Amino acid sequence: MSARAHTFSSASCDQELLSELLHSLSQPLTSLRCSLELSLDETAEQQQHAVSLALQQTEAVIAMVQLMRQYLDAESIPMNVATPLTPALRSVCDDLVSIASLRNVRLRIVGSCSAQLRIAAPVLRLALQYLLLMMIECQPPRSEITLLLGEGRKGAELRAQADCGLSYIAAYAANSPSKTELVQETMKRTRLAIAVRIFEAGGARLIFDDGIPGFVLRIPLQSGDRI
Repeated sequence: MSARAHTFSSASCDQELLSELLHSLSQPLTSLRCSLELSLDETAEQQQHAVSLALQQTEAVIAMVQLMRQYLDAESIPMNVATPLTPALRSVCDDLVSIASLRNVRLRIVGSCSAQLRIAAPVLRLALQYLLLMMIECQPPRSEITLLLGEGRKGAELRAQADCGLSYIAAYAANSPSKTELVQETMKRTRLAIAVRIFEAGGARLIFDDGIPGFVLRIPLQSGDRI
């Protein structure tokens, strides 16, 4: 990692991120109200179109509320369970193969490790899914994402790297995004923040670089662990 590597701290962005989410909620809610109001005075065909738009906006609202709940719940993850990282990562990659294939992106896992995180399996899978989905979206067609697993005396490490594409930080640098794009970017940022919170709660650390597509997940040895 370069000197520009960053460790994201979830505590420093709570208020800003939640404020962005609440602000973003206003757009689909306003569109939903307009669609319902207009449908009162329209023909049957126009009403069908308005209802379809209203349903889309409703789904957007539900998705953002769900993200807010996941973000807030990520600090209270039960720590009385331990989930192996390697099988969880392989399972998530299997689930994402079809999505990656549609974008002509290849996922490849190299190595393995015996590390366990004190995170319930479904929650760990959610964090890994959010990280890898974001990375897939940052890659151009015909690219490859390599996930390197390893461990040593200080703990285990998952290093995700791509042969091209944007870094997580650079992906947020879009010029003058539209309102719809701004909402989507806020939701992406929230998913990334949820992943950071989950791993922090499990005792791990995520590191990103503003010039390199990928991330490093470092898992220190827990008491009783052996390499």
